[in-house]
Amino acid sequence: MTTQQILTDAAYLIASVLFILGLRSLTKPETARRGMQLAAIGMVVAVAGTLMHHEIVSYGWVLVGLTLGTIIGWPLGTKVAMTAMPQRIAISHMFGALAATLVGVAEYYSHHLANQELPRAMMGALGFEVLFGALTVSGSFVAFGKLQELISGKPITFRGQNYVNLTLFAGALGLFGYLVYDPTQQWAFYALVGLSFVIGLSMVLPIGGADMPVVVSLLNSYAGLAASATGFAIGNNVLIICGALDGASGFLLSVLMSKAMNRSFANVLFGAFGAAPKGGAAALTTGEMKGISPEDAAATLAFARSVVVVPGYGLAVAQAQQLVREMAEQVEKRGGDVKYAIHPVAGRMPGHMNVLLAEANVPYEKMVEMEEINDQFATVDVAIVIGANDVVNPAAKRDPNSPIYGMPILNVDQARQIFVLKRGKGTGFAGIENALFFDEKTSLIFGDAKATLQKLVTEMKAL
Repeated sequence: MTTQQILTDAAYLIASVLFILGLRSLTKPETARRGMQLAAIGMVVAVAGTLMHHEIVSYGWVLVGLTLGTIIGWPLGTKVAMTAMPQRIAISHMFGALAATLVGVAEYYSHHLANQELPRAMMGALGFEVLFGALTVSGSFVAFGKLQELISGKPITFRGQNYVNLTLFAGALGLFGYLVYDPTQQWAFYALVGLSFVIGLSMVLPIGGADMPVVVSLLNSYAGLAASATGFAIGNNVLIICGALDGASGFLLSVLMSKAMNRSFANVLFGAFGAAPKGGAAALTTGEMKGISPEDAAATLAFARSVVVVPGYGLAVAQAQQLVREMAEQVEKRGGDVKYAIHPVAGRMPGHMNVLLAEANVPYEKMVEMEEINDQFATVDVAIVIGANDVVNPAAKRDPNSPIYGMPILNVDQARQIFVLKRGKGTGFAGIENALFFDEKTSLIFGDAKATLQKLVTEMKAL
């Protein structure tokens, strides 16, 4: 083994350790920033190790790629708003999976161009790579479109679609098996790539926008599996390890998010969640929504002894997290206690609300998870819901006909008084009417969340 190979392997080992430590640090808010820094250093070391690889014959195109990646990646990392982070992650998965797919195609093509025999084990790795890589590319693109609202967030379905999807996937597995048996069949390889693209489209189009966080996490897992297969195909250890970490963590996160919604993977992938509910909710949504002025709400909030803030995607859209903290400070100045109730799937990705509140310097200990806060709502003077909808909908507990029935929710309906900051009378991301808004204890403050919070803060300061 040459000195160059030893240095490359050492760099890959160091990078792998840093990736593992970085992932471990992301499990706690206090260490998450350090975890990102460790992972970033690990990536720099991995790239440096790759640049020392003995198979590189020209650095010209490598430098072009690094330059283009930096030019594109820097604005994506620094300029994209937190509200657009989920779709940014989806598009990142797309590019990562596209890279893995192109490597797989290039490896297969180069072997046949040189009339080299392709071992079955390597063909298996290449087939796995392009199968999961290609479906992740098209699936991530659809997820990006739904999150960015370029296409409808509602399920796009037709009769028998699930059977069609299963048939397509069975066909892809058949092509995969045939290629492992006979790697020389080029038509089968390129058919597998094309069919995998179609599977990604047909898999994500029927899934409603409310399930996109789970889908993006699952696509993250697929991209990791494709990257790991790439590592096996080209003999790159850091890709094997990094891809396996990505695949495993994405899968576990998808499982945890499905559990948080009390739903199975099969229900997420084949249930068309987000379609119009079939009756049953009318009994819970009778009557009228009751409004309240910011002035009256401010007086109640200012002198409440216990307040729970329930943040949602509307808070992120309005970029009102700083004002939420200012409102809480006004309550605390008068001796009140303020906590923030965090639902596992609030927003558009796991931890979305935690990150937003941390940006506003809200103490971590004030952010309380659903399991811990739910038993406290009955003693809360005021619960103020800011941009959340489906995660506080009592239909999840009371209406067996509701699409979200059984999903764990925040028990906001048990608070003594409830204020809801809401732009209009529309439904949430899942397209389901919220029974909480018709509760006699609930008062709605209509308008942009940021403008409304500014009025509340101004009024509270004047009291």
